[in-house]
Parts: sequence; structure tokens; C-alpha cells
Amino acid sequence: MTSSLPPQQHQQQDEDENLWLEDIDGEKQLAWARAQNAITVQAYAQSPAFEALQQGILEVLDSDERIPMVRKIGPRFFYNFWRDKENPKGIWRRTTLDEYRKPRPEWETVLDIDALAAADGENWVWHGADCLEPEYRRCLISLSRGGADADVVREFDLEAKQFVEGGFSLPEAKNHVGWKDIDHLYVATDFGPGSMTSSSYPRIVKEWRRGTPLESAVTVYEGLHEDMSVSAWRDNTPGFERDFVSRQMDFYESETWLRGTDGKLVKIDVPDDSNSDITREWMLVEPREDWTVGGATYRSGSLLAAKFDDYMAGRRELTVLFEPDDTTALDDYSWTRNHLVLNVMHDVVNQLEVLTPPADGKGPWKRESLGGAPALSTIAAGGIDEDENDDYFLTVSGFLQPTTLYIGTIGQGEPQVIKDSPSFFDASRHRVSQHFATSKDGTRVPYFEIAPKDLKADGTNPTLQYAYGGFEIPLQPAYSGSIGRAWLDQGGVYVVANIRGGGEYGPRWHQAALQENRLRTCEDFAAVSEDLIARGITSPAHLGAMGGSNGGLLMGNMLTLYPHLYGAIVSEVALLDMRRYTHLSAGASWIAEYGDPDQPEEWEFIRTFSPYENARPGLACPPVLFTTSTRDDRVGPVHARKMHAKMKALGYDSSFYENLEGGHSAATDNKESAFMDALGYAYLWRHLRN
Repeated sequence: MTSSLPPQQHQQQDEDENLWLEDIDGEKQLAWARAQNAITVQAYAQSPAFEALQQGILEVLDSDERIPMVRKIGPRFFYNFWRDKENPKGIWRRTTLDEYRKPRPEWETVLDIDALAAADGENWVWHGADCLEPEYRRCLISLSRGGADADVVREFDLEAKQFVEGGFSLPEAKNHVGWKDIDHLYVATDFGPGSMTSSSYPRIVKEWRRGTPLESAVTVYEGLHEDMSVSAWRDNTPGFERDFVSRQMDFYESETWLRGTDGKLVKIDVPDDSNSDITREWMLVEPREDWTVGGATYRSGSLLAAKFDDYMAGRRELTVLFEPDDTTALDDYSWTRNHLVLNVMHDVVNQLEVLTPPADGKGPWKRESLGGAPALSTIAAGGIDEDENDDYFLTVSGFLQPTTLYIGTIGQGEPQVIKDSPSFFDASRHRVSQHFATSKDGTRVPYFEIAPKDLKADGTNPTLQYAYGGFEIPLQPAYSGSIGRAWLDQGGVYVVANIRGGGEYGPRWHQAALQENRLRTCEDFAAVSEDLIARGITSPAHLGAMGGSNGGLLMGNMLTLYPHLYGAIVSEVALLDMRRYTHLSAGASWIAEYGDPDQPEEWEFIRTFSPYENARPGLACPPVLFTTSTRDDRVGPVHARKMHAKMKALGYDSSFYENLEGGHSAATDNKESAFMDALGYAYLWRHLRN
């Protein structure tokens, strides 16, 4: 059979002695992974100190005192998914709001995942429920085997609290499925050869009628093989019922159509790289690039509003609800029945604002503050039931401040505390500060530092620096009992670097580090490290770095490009072989972020941030731990396997652990999560204390 790989891929196949590790479930490959696991466990996970570390984290994850966050489904009940020591796989449960207000609510179990897993003989992991409004009696339950992104879908009756015999059911796949009505679903799934995209997601979406075989479902839309995915859904908001079809060309570009009762598709004419959302009569648009329309230009990162029906009729009257500046960005927004809550970041710290549309749909929106976060903390608010009322939940959290949950009603006074998270470590001994490092090109990069109050700036403090830096995702202040116990309580300094590639300053912050500019993430991270060293907080021998997924790629690059800055590195569920990434798991879906290595001109810049390519003799690399999961069908375990094998062959101090379950989170329950977290922290402590 003739290979479709381009010349450089043929050459790499000939040169890459670790290609055999790409057979994810091969017996030889799994035996290799188990052997590497045993070495790592023997070295780092069999001491009393490790057991204490793991147990401390598990106590946090299993604590009955955690806030059980809820979601309202239907007119009466609030639902929560809960894991603890007695329910390691979790239970889906519900209660009323009056009961939820109590310190110890009474819960009604709706679905016991542990019991279901035992009955089915499967390691089920909860993936969520999609319930049909407005009755909210039937739901589509998604369950994953071992934590993979792929899942099975089964119809569930909320009143009977059981699966519907003979109801809708889909086999394991990377499904996009949603209700059209009680007897019809929109289904995008694996329909057989040729029905999936190069990114491993569905290429075809169909309408499936109850009581008929899936093979008879009627095609609604077909995307291209090169697309990322397609999907369809119905908005069942009473009075505003509409059907939509979406084609996701890549991670940031998509097209959305309004689907008529005759099946005809009418495109919603907004920029392909924008985010759009339709709620009742309103359409909100977030352009990622400056957008000129209707004789006006709107800034990238703005939030714009238009009457949806008017817009579809050709009118281009847009109202600016938010416009960013050099230090602010829109983090999120949420509707209540009559208002829109904006969550805005100013230098990565939140402020909330309530906007009220004009009663006649014309004129300015009313604006008023809903409050700001305490210093260097995070505040977030979201409507509880956007179809029914103006109630909202509000959370406040900080690195040293346990989360507090409030409930309020817009226009009816201050919100009231409904739940408090406990303290899992002694925060009184620490302080939080924000600093700005100067990157290679002069950009100011913010970072948060959590350190002992009596810290001595003598360069000897064990310091853990964390970052993500991708996909427009910001890292904000948040309480973590696990980090508190595993790092801060042990005397360490913890640092969160808000590097470019993330969303801390909106689209511009993300776009500054795309593709040919990807090395800016590394330069920013290195600038923070150098600032910590210059300030005497730490020194290379005592500075560790950790990141996962895209952050794991960052760690691989710090290992190969800036090895002199670190005493140890932990890279979790990471992309590392950027020459092969588009051919591994869901890698092709991220071409918009990194570029296409099969295009020679793009490989020229991708190779500069490909850790697997750049690992070579003579780097003086610090010790490194790679962790991954066999069941991770998003990034996959191949990257970590190959990188570890190459590092070992080059004679570097490399360790490896592959959880045989767990998906992209690398864990299926709290016990596995505690082990994986403890392993990373124990590894860093071993190498940074000296």
C-alpha cells in the first residue's frame, strides 16, 4: 500500500527508532509502559512521605465539606455529580433549593455510576447529561470507558430514574448528540468508513427518528474530511424554538446555519473566527479580529449585541456591550431571564457588571456593577435558570481564600452566602502578590506568586512555576487544597505565569503566540523564571516547572530550550512530537494553534518548538517526569512514550508513568487523581530540596 505521508514524514519514519511505541494498545508497548511505571513507582512512590502526600490530597478530593456545585434542571430540582470515598466513580443526585440551603442537604440519588459499572462490567466515567426542555423528563446520558473522550449515549428517564428500555442508544464514539424533540435526535457520530474527519471527530450529522435504526437516519449536513467536526442542535426555549447546524473548520473558525422546517440552511453572516450565541431575541458576537460591518469597525475581543431576526433580515445594527483595552478582557457572560452578566478581567482579576437590554429592543443597555473580586481573587456569576427568573449563583475564590458560594437575584439587594468551602491548609502563613516580568520582545507578562510571609530572598526557596499558555484559556486565582497541602504547607513557593497564548488579555494575548510565534510562550515563561531568580525568590537548582496538555508541550520546550533555568520538570499528558502530532489521536484539530507540519514551510517554524525534535546530546537537561494515560484519545500516550524513550537513549534523567485508564485527565476517580498529583509533587520535592 502506498503511503500518503509527505517526504519529510517518510524520512522521519526511517530515522525514528521509537515509532513502534505508537501502537497504543499493543501488548509489547503496554508491557514497556508497565515496566517504566514500575521503575518510577519504585523510585518515587513507595516511601512514607509519598503515602502521606497522596493521602493528604485524597482527603481534599474526598472531603464531605467540599461545596457540591449544582445545576438546575427542570422546575424543581438542582442536580450535582459527586465523588467521594464511598462513591469513587460518583453518583448523580438531586435536591430542592430549600434543601440545598441547609448545611447538610438531603440528596436523592438519580444514577449510581459505581453500581452501573459493576452491573455492566465496565469502568464507566461520567460525561454528563443533556435533558430535553421544557419538560426535562428525558435525558441523554454520556458515559466513557476509562475516561476517554469517546463515549456511549443512553436515554434516561428522570422521573423513573432509570434508562429507557428500547430508547435512544449510541455505541462508543466521539459523539455530538442532542435533542430535536421527544422523538428525534440530531446525531453526529461514527457512521462508518469516511464519516469521521482527520481530527477524529464526526464529519456528518443526521436526524434520527425514534424506533428506527441509526442507519436510516436522514443526513442534515456533511462537512469535509479536513474539517474538525460538525454538529446540529435545537434551542427549545419556549417561543424561540430554532434549529442550528455548525461546521467547525478548525479550532477557531466555524460556520453556523439556521435550519428551517424544510431543512433549508441559511448562514448566520458573522466572521468565521468569531464566537456567536443566540438567546431568545438576542444574538451576541465576539469577534477575534477587528470587524468592519454596517459602516463601523469593532475591536477584536469586543462583545456585540443585535436583534437576531433583524440581523438575519439584513440589518446590521450592533450595540457594543464590551470593548477591551490594554489591560482588560472579557472572561465570560451569562444570561438571566431579563439581564446579561458580564465577567471582565482587569490584569487577570475579575469584575462583574449587569447589563439590561432596552424594553423596546432599541437604545442603550442599562449598566450597573455587580461587584468586584477581593484583591488578587476571582469572582464569577452565572444565571441559574435563564428561562424562568433573574436568580444567580456567585462564587469568590483566591489562592489562599476557600471558595464561597452566594445566591442572589438581580435587582433585589446583596447576594447571600449559601455554602462555604473549608480550609484545607493554613493560609495565614502565606501571602499572594502579583508581579510583571519583561519578555524577550519587551512585553509585560503578569504572574502570581504565593509564598510564605517570612520568605527569605536568598535564592534557596523550592519554587514551582506553572502555566498553560494556549487556546485562549486564562489562568486565574483559585483555591486548591491539593496544592496547599502538597506544596505550600511543605514550605514551597507556588507561581502561576499568565503567558501569551492564553486568554488573560483576550484574543490579542492568544494570537500573539500562534503558529510561527509559538516560541513567545517559552520566552514569556523563561522571563518569569528569570525574574524569580533575579528577585532572589529561587535559583535554577530549586526552581521546578509543571504543565499539562498544551502546558506539557511548554514543559517539553523549557526542557530542551531553557534547561539551565530548572532543577526539575514535570510534563503531563503532553504534546511533544510536533512532527507527527497531526497523525496522532485528535492532533489534526489543533493545526490552527500550531501549524501543519506536513507543509514544509510550516514545519520550518514548528520544528523550533518540537521537544522531540530538539532533544539532542549535550543539553544538560534537568530531571524530567512524563505522565500520560493509555485511554487519552485526545493527545494520546504516544508523545510521552516516545519522548521518554528518546531522553533515556540520550542518557538523560527521565522518568515516566502511564495510567492505563483516565483519559486526558489521566485519572478516572479521586484515588487515581491523588496518586497522579502526588507523584508529580513528590518528584519535584525530591529534586528541588537539595
